[in-house]
Amino acid sequence: MAEEQGLDLVEVAPNADPVVCKIMDYGKYRYQQSKRHSSKHKTITVKEIKIRPQINEHDLLNKMKNIRRFLEDGDKAKITMMFRGREIVHANSARRIFDRITEEFSGHATVEQKPRMEGYRMTMVLAPSNKRGGRDAEVKDT
Repeated sequence: MAEEQGLDLVEVAPNADPVVCKIMDYGKYRYQQSKRHSSKHKTITVKEIKIRPQINEHDLLNKMKNIRRFLEDGDKAKITMMFRGREIVHANSARRIFDRITEEFSGHATVEQKPRMEGYRMTMVLAPSNKRGGRDAEVKDT
């Protein structure tokens, strides 16, 4: 019957008694199965916030508001502090700013990468707290 219709005989439930088979297009069936499987994954993007060591208090509060929004949306937040010229000597003030950000988001996020120097930049990555349990996720950097 399957050959007459130009379709395939597909075993759908091999563990059932009796075994369940359907006449269908096997390629279409595999596509639908892969589509159903891939919808269970949530894509996490990495959003970047750039700050300076001499950042104003009000500007820092605005940046932290954006970080909070990113974390609530389920995205990771990468905080990058850029140093220019002799500002590199202010690394201690940069650490204090990163400590303040870490303290501010201690209940909402986990520190995935602690603050570290990379040339003339200091970076830190915050990930949203996983309250739902272990769900699979793909990471996409933007």
